[in-house]
Amino acid sequence: MESMNVSTLPSDYPREISREAIAALPISRYEGEVVLVAAHREMVRAINDIGRESVVGWDTETRPAFRVGEVHKPSLVQVATERAVYVFLLQKLDLSGAIQEMFAAPGIVKAGISVKDDLRQLQMLFPLEPVSVLDLGKVAQSHKMEQTGLRNLAGIFLGFRVPKGAKTTNWAAQRLTQQQITYAATDAWACRELYLKFKSLGML
Repeated sequence: MESMNVSTLPSDYPREISREAIAALPISRYEGEVVLVAAHREMVRAINDIGRESVVGWDTETRPAFRVGEVHKPSLVQVATERAVYVFLLQKLDLSGAIQEMFAAPGIVKAGISVKDDLRQLQMLFPLEPVSVLDLGKVAQSHKMEQTGLRNLAGIFLGFRVPKGAKTTNWAAQRLTQQQITYAATDAWACRELYLKFKSLGML
């Protein structure tokens, strides 16, 4: 994990935000290029682009479980670079090598939220030896913030509301809807934007 130097949260940023305040914020969605990685050509492009970055935002999506004891493996890994968001469709192609390579790269910070849970779920699929993985929620926690979820942090630091309408949809579906794709891409993009904001504020 990347080390974090505790510094004072800038006074113009609150340590918490109400549901009402979040609801009043404008919705923001990722509007750049989204690449669905389901074939070798897209995988090569993703590897090359991610390899050029010093930081990426990332997240996973897993089919929701509605019964006690029901467990599903991750269906997607989404990774945001400066130029695009790559949505790795884990059920369409063996993408383990590409994902292992990204997580093993010490020169690329992988910024996410609740990363321990996501990594544990990915390790249900294939071995991972992650380095330079940063949990943005823990960064917020180190600044005495109690709200450490993506939507709260985006509201406080980025000034917009991240939609969550597709959260409990079927991520294992053969064909994802445009709403699902945008939702997945937005989460990864927002993580990268949060990292850049934290860095600019001297919070890392």
